[in-house]
Amino acid sequence: MIHSGGLQPEPLVDVVPDYGAYEPLAVERVAARLAAYPEVAARLGGRPEDWQVREVGDGNLNFVYIVEGPAGSVCAKQALPFVRLVGESWPLPLSRSFFEHAALSRQARLAGTVPQILRFDGPQALIVMENLGTHVIWRKALTARERHETAAPILGRFMAETLFRTSDLNLSAAEKKREAALFAGNTALAKITEDLVFTDPYRVHPLNRWTSPELDGTAAKVRGDAEWKLAIQELKWQFLCSAEALVHGDLHTGSVMVSKAGDAEDVRVIDPEFAFYGPMGFDVGALLANLFLSYFAQDGHGPGAEAMKAWLLVQGTRVWDAFAARFSELWRTERRGDAYPASLFEEQGQADASEAALEAFLARLQVDALGFAGAKMARRILGLAHVSDLETIEPPALRAACETRALALARQLVVERRAIATVSAACRRAAILSGADA
Repeated sequence: MIHSGGLQPEPLVDVVPDYGAYEPLAVERVAARLAAYPEVAARLGGRPEDWQVREVGDGNLNFVYIVEGPAGSVCAKQALPFVRLVGESWPLPLSRSFFEHAALSRQARLAGTVPQILRFDGPQALIVMENLGTHVIWRKALTARERHETAAPILGRFMAETLFRTSDLNLSAAEKKREAALFAGNTALAKITEDLVFTDPYRVHPLNRWTSPELDGTAAKVRGDAEWKLAIQELKWQFLCSAEALVHGDLHTGSVMVSKAGDAEDVRVIDPEFAFYGPMGFDVGALLANLFLSYFAQDGHGPGAEAMKAWLLVQGTRVWDAFAARFSELWRTERRGDAYPASLFEEQGQADASEAALEAFLARLQVDALGFAGAKMARRILGLAHVSDLETIEPPALRAACETRALALARQLVVERRAIATVSAACRRAAILSGADA
């Protein structure tokens, strides 16, 4: 297994802790708590009273604190027993912190490209990790029209390595089942995806919201679109039933941090608390969805959008190309699981049959990714949790125009995913809908 940066792999903790002593942190208590962890105190240096603490969480679920000391800084993330976006009326288990740590520690071994974990305090649902202080959220960088040229290929490779190496292509059936059983306990987070992505946007639900009144008629048409609803339920069936590999579960441009110092770039994947064993195409589709959302949002962020839009479509194809290339390499070099065993193909002089199987596997996975991309796009416009790419566009009429074009692509990706077939073809559809390609 691979670990990035020469660091010692984070120990695997495979037992959900007891949360009887759990106490939610407040800013004034963070320093005292972290002082109890020797490795964290050493990273910060000095005394706890010398540390500067600030709360920076802008997500939907957790508290996130940045702590700076004389010698360095850390990021501390603590789960809350409810959905922060909604409040205590929506309880949520603290065990999501356990699953996030379990996913991060595996991703570090399998692919790298994640933050270094300094301390996991399971009973406190607290993960202390390196502070990526020189990084920015990729979503914000894209909205500001900043280009990070290595992000797409790095993320494609990350997904290929984590998905292939946690699947039956690489693991024995017994190993894979043990891993799947561990993450099967992350039911509360999976339920959020099941409802908010695959069900709620297609019915009247109190948590839904959209740009109103501009999109009122569009939302009603979506709820009445039987073809779209049938296709989205096919995808939900896959999400529920296809335990193909360990998926990040929430791999969007807000779960990626990027930095640039001269010609050097660094890319990190964060926040895998939705991790579970599901369809491989889900992560790929989630990332593509957010690139498409950024693409359609560009028209709402002032003049000069066309160059950035063209660049974003190239990044979509680069994600897939890097994913497919690395996945193919792993198929040929690390396919030692119980699925498609080499003993049936290469070892019997039938390498051509193995290559044909790989081609078919990737073709099916690409179609799945397109469908999941459409599902993720629609939920960000008609469901509970939206994206800043679109939400920051004013006036509402301009935002709604961008969202309408994005929804048109979302429907095509869900309903016509098999006919579209490839990411490059989906990018051409996006360009046509935006008027960039007649």
